[in-house]
Amino acid sequence: MPLPMASKPISTSRLDRIAMGLSGLCAVHCVATAVLLGLLASAGGLLGKPIIHEVGLSLAMILGAIALGRGIREHGFILPSAVGALGLAIMAYAMSLHETGYEPAFTILGVSVLALGHRLNMMAKHPSV
Repeated sequence: MPLPMASKPISTSRLDRIAMGLSGLCAVHCVATAVLLGLLASAGGLLGKPIIHEVGLSLAMILGAIALGRGIREHGFILPSAVGALGLAIMAYAMSLHETGYEPAFTILGVSVLALGHRLNMMAKHPSV
């Protein structure tokens, strides 16, 4: 008898895709915030609130831990998780640069490295992807 939809675990590849999408949204958020801050200081301020960055980093850490951790169990390669962890570390470091103006650049770098880790994770499990 097939399991109900709610009790089936989400595949690692799907989690990697979701995490890569979240990384893309983060990059769009960084660019949009910079543009809006330049055009409309009051509208851009809403997107620049620290809580948005804290929640985004928390989601990235949770999805990363689940998807990349599962990847190690499924395919045995540590490199995707190491690359993903480096991306998360860069993102966390970027949060400490809020007042310097370097935060968007380091955040985009971090989400790009994290997305690469998820992509490597997908490729390790399915080499044809």
